[in-house]
Amino acid sequence: MYKYLFGPVPSRRLGMSLGVDLVPKKVCSLDCVYCEVGKTTALTLNRKEYIPLEKIKQELIQYFGENPLPDYITFSGSGEPTLNSRLGDILRFIKELQPHIPIAVLTNGTLLSDLEVRNSLLLADVVLPSLDAATQEVFEKINRPAKGLILEQYIQGLVDFRQEFKGNIWLEIFILPGFNDHPEELLALKNAILRIMPNSIQLNTMDRPGTVLGLRSATQMELQAVANFWNLPQTMIIASAQQRKDNKAYRNDIGNVIIETIARRPSTIDDLSKILGLHINEINKYLDVLEAENKIEAQVMDRGIFYQLKRKNSD
Repeated sequence: MYKYLFGPVPSRRLGMSLGVDLVPKKVCSLDCVYCEVGKTTALTLNRKEYIPLEKIKQELIQYFGENPLPDYITFSGSGEPTLNSRLGDILRFIKELQPHIPIAVLTNGTLLSDLEVRNSLLLADVVLPSLDAATQEVFEKINRPAKGLILEQYIQGLVDFRQEFKGNIWLEIFILPGFNDHPEELLALKNAILRIMPNSIQLNTMDRPGTVLGLRSATQMELQAVANFWNLPQTMIIASAQQRKDNKAYRNDIGNVIIETIARRPSTIDDLSKILGLHINEINKYLDVLEAENKIEAQVMDRGIFYQLKRKNSD
C-alpha cells in the first residue's frame, strides 16, 4: 500500500498513468466551484515541503522494483503540486531512476509567475496547466483564488513558461455555463490563449457535482460552440460521456466493490477511498465508468456529494 503514489489509473490523455501526490488533501491556491476533489481546506500560496522528499523517493523505488512500467508518471492528486517546494528535486530523481518514462504535471498554473516554480518544471515532458478565466471578476467567481493572487500575473506566468519550456503545454479550459461562457469572457480567453501559445487547448466541463449547488455541465453542443467561437486549430474537446465509457476501469473487482458498498449505504468519494484504500483520483476513474454505464448517480446532501445506485425512475 502506497501513501503518496496511486494507480496506475487509465487516462484518456496519458494512457496508464502512475500518480504522484505531493500535497495533503486539500492544499491548493484555488477553491474552484467545480472541483471534484472537494472544497479546499488550506487555501494558500505558501510553498513548502508538504510531503518529505525522502518518503516519495522510497515509494517510487519500491514501486518500480515490484511493478510493470506505466505509460506516464503524473503529478496530480489532492491539491496543487507546485506548492511542494521539492517538486524540481522529485522530477530530477525520477529522470535518473526511470529516464525513459515521460513525466506529466497537472497544475492550475497559478504559481508560474514564480521563476523558481517554472524552473522546477523544466524536466517535465508535458505540463497541463488550467485557465478558466481571463478577467479578474470571473476568475474570483469561478476559481475563488487565495488572497493576493492576481490574474494578470497568473497569465503572464503561463506566457513566460511557454518561452522557457521545451516540452508540450496542454492548456485545459473548464467551461462552466453562467460563469465563463459569455462572449466577452470567451474573447478575453482567446486573447490570453494567443499570448500563451499552448500546443493544445483542451476544453472540459463537469463530470460530477462541484462544491457549489446549482452548477451544470456544458453540453457537447455548448463546448463545440466555444471551439467554433475561438476558431483555433489546436482546440479539442475532451469532455465526452462516450470517451469516459470507453475508458474502462482496469480492475472489475473495484467497480463491483463500489456497487456493493453504495447498494448498502450511499457514500462520498472520501468514504469510498477509506473503504477501498485507494486514492480519490483512482476512485474518480471508476465512478466515471459506472456513471457512464448508468449504474450510479450522485446526490448532494448536507455532508457532501453522495453516490448511490441509479434509480430506475430517475432517467
